[in-house]
Amino acid sequence: MFDFLRQRRRRQYLSSQPIKDSLWQSMLALPLLRGLSAAELAQLRNHTAWFLHTKTITPVHGLEINDELRLLIAVQAALPVMNLGFDAYDDWQEVVLYPGRFISRDLYTDSIGLVHQEMRVLSGQARHKGSVLLSMQDVIEAPYHPSSNVVIHEMAHKLDMRSGSANGCPPLHQGMNYARWKKVFSQAYLQLSRRAQMGEESTIDLYAAENPAECLAVCSEVFFTAPHLLLESYPDVYQQLNLFYRQDPATRKPQHPYRPVTMFGGWV
Repeated sequence: MFDFLRQRRRRQYLSSQPIKDSLWQSMLALPLLRGLSAAELAQLRNHTAWFLHTKTITPVHGLEINDELRLLIAVQAALPVMNLGFDAYDDWQEVVLYPGRFISRDLYTDSIGLVHQEMRVLSGQARHKGSVLLSMQDVIEAPYHPSSNVVIHEMAHKLDMRSGSANGCPPLHQGMNYARWKKVFSQAYLQLSRRAQMGEESTIDLYAAENPAECLAVCSEVFFTAPHLLLESYPDVYQQLNLFYRQDPATRKPQHPYRPVTMFGGWV
């Protein structure tokens, strides 16, 4: 009963067209959205509106933002989940927006139980059971980047965390096979780790070799921004992400030429 009422309220809200046509039209020229059909864009618009309705976007360090920037964040965040249902992000509430890259001080425990504080300069961070932190500069540049996207990266971490922790294996849909997922991503992670250790070039950002969670997040970025690179380099990973996100970006985006990349860093 409560679920029915919630769905009805959501339909009523979305039917009111909460995103102004003029604002939405400004998003349609983004390279990230190239190739989406009219039906997909309508679905994306609804998910974007719901993201803006249910998430607080908090600018910090004196930053002032307008509706267009809020929409730019939301449309990138909504793209990965536009076929996953409106509740895919219902376990967190806030995006914290910094003017540029920011310093994160995080505690971690080493192998013998000692607690340390690590300081890093980041352009994005997804906190377990907490907010998503983003750099405004990187948010603005992300939709135009040929093979990466900080917003999608952090959203992939948030989906991964729905299993309890960011470990590279999010809760899978009915019909997907956990053993197959783990085998495919483990193989890709090991290959990327070897490339990183040998200092070799890679079609996939070698930040993916940091750990399995980063492997999923980086591959998710490439899946949406340069799907042909992922399909050619790691076809089994592409297939698993196709099943997970319920999208097939390679069928809607033009093929980009080969562009080797090396270690990047800066997103967690």
